Amino acid sequence: MKPVVNQAMLITYADSLGGNLRELDGVLKTHFDGAFGGLHILPFFPSSGDRGFAVIEYDIVDPAFGDWNDIDALGARYYLMADFMINHASIRSAEFLDYMQRGDDSPYRRMFIHWNEFWGDREPTEAEMNALYRRKAHGPYLDVTRDDGTVVRLWNTFFAEQVDIDPWQPVTQEYFARNLGLLADHVALVRFDAFAYAAKRPGTSCFFVEPEVWDVLEIGMRPLRERGTEMLPEIHENYRIQLKMADKGHWVYDFALPMLTLHALFTGRTDRVHHWLEICPRKQFTTLDTHDGIGVVDVVGLLEDDEIDVVVARVNARTEHLREILPLPASVIRQGEKGAQRYQLMSTFYSALGEDDTSYLLARVFQLFVPGIPQVYYVGALFGSNDAAALAEVGDARAANRHNYTTEEIAEQITKPEIQTFLDVLRFRNTFPAFGGDFTVIEEAPGVLVLTWQDAESTAALRADFRRRTFTVDAQRGAESSVTMFRS
Repeated sequence: MKPVVNQAMLITYADSLGGNLRELDGVLKTHFDGAFGGLHILPFFPSSGDRGFAVIEYDIVDPAFGDWNDIDALGARYYLMADFMINHASIRSAEFLDYMQRGDDSPYRRMFIHWNEFWGDREPTEAEMNALYRRKAHGPYLDVTRDDGTVVRLWNTFFAEQVDIDPWQPVTQEYFARNLGLLADHVALVRFDAFAYAAKRPGTSCFFVEPEVWDVLEIGMRPLRERGTEMLPEIHENYRIQLKMADKGHWVYDFALPMLTLHALFTGRTDRVHHWLEICPRKQFTTLDTHDGIGVVDVVGLLEDDEIDVVVARVNARTEHLREILPLPASVIRQGEKGAQRYQLMSTFYSALGEDDTSYLLARVFQLFVPGIPQVYYVGALFGSNDAAALAEVGDARAANRHNYTTEEIAEQITKPEIQTFLDVLRFRNTFPAFGGDFTVIEEAPGVLVLTWQDAESTAALRADFRRRTFTVDAQRGAESSVTMFRS
C-alpha cells in the first residue's frame, strides 16, 4: 500500500471509467500513465442508494465492481482514499435491520438517534428547529415502522436510505473501530464523509458543534492512528472551518478555489483569489470539481455577495436548459432567519465555463500550481460537459456531473489536444522537485498572477493571465537557464 505523496489525485466512481475496478485500472494505465499518483475511489461497497453513500456493509467490495484484490492492486500503484460515512448508515445495513426486527431488545438500538429522546423526550421548540442547519425543507428526521408495528422517528440528515448514527454510544464506536480498521488495512487515506453533521447538541445548529466535533474526530481517528492511516474530513461550509481544521494539523479541502477561479475568469479580477492563496492552508487537497456541485457557501467572505451573484448568474445562464429537463430547486441549506441559502451550483466545471477549452485549460493548470495536492474529478479530467440524458434518467440534479464513460468514449475524448496538454502538465507537477519547496504568489498586473515554487535546486513558475486566458509555465534546475515548458 502506497503512502500519501505530493502527487495529483484522481477522483472517480468504481464504474465511471470503464465499468468496474479492473477496467478502471486498464484505463489509468493506457490513458493516464504518470498523470496521477493518487486515486480516490468513491464508495465501492454494497449500498442502497445515493450513488454508494448509503453503505450497507464495509466488509466487501460490491461484486459489480470487483473485490479487495482489485482494490489492493490499485493500492500498489496509487495512494488510495476511501470514504467512511461517519454520520450515517444505510437502512439496509445489518445493524439497522436488527433494530427494526428486535426493537428495544436490539443491541444496536442506541446506535440510532431517536428524535424525541434527543430533545429530552419532547418535540423541539420553534427556536431549536430554526437553529438547525438543514439540508431538507422539513426537519432532519425520518419516520420508520419497526416489525412490531411501532413507529419511531429517527434523525435523518440526508436521504431516506440513510439514517444518522450516534458517535457517543459504545455500539457505534465498535462499528467505527471494526469498519475503519478494515479500511485502514487497504487505503492510505480515509475521508470522513458528512463529518460536520456528526456532532449534535440540542439548542445548536447540529453542524460543526464545538467542542463536541473534536471529540467525534478523536473517536474516528483512534482506529486509524493504530495503523498510521491519514484522514481527510469532508466539510462543505465556510472556508473558516477549513482554517480551523488546518490549525490543528489536519488535511483539509480547498472548496473555496472553484468559485474564486470562476470569478477571476468571468471578471478578469485576480485580487480575490490572490488574497486566498496568501492565507489558504498548505496541507490541503485542492478542487475545482467533485461528485457534488460547485460550492457557494465555502467562499462567503472571500467574495462579496454581489461578486458571488455574478458567478451564480453566469453559471445559471449556462445551465438553464438543464432546469427544463429537471425543474428542481437550487441546492440550498436552510437555517432560521437566514432562510434558504445557496449551497452548490449543479454543473460540471467545464460547462460552467461555457465549455471553452482555453479558459478551462487555464483553470486546470492554475489549480496545479496553488498550494496543496490537486484532486481532479474524472469528468473534469476529460473536459466533460453536463450530461442532460443522465439528468433526465436519474432525476437527481447531481447526475449532470456524473457521466459514466465507456472505454470507447475515453479513447476518443483523450485525444483532445487540450487534454493532452493538461496531462503533460500533471506529469510535470508530479515529478518536478520545486513543488516540494516554498510557494509565493504575486499579482504582476491586474488580472495576472505569477505563482512560483522553489526549492534549493529548482524553480517552477506559472504566469496566468485571466483576462487574455493565457499562461506560461517556466522551469529551472540548478545553474541551468529557465526554460518555458508549456504555454497557451
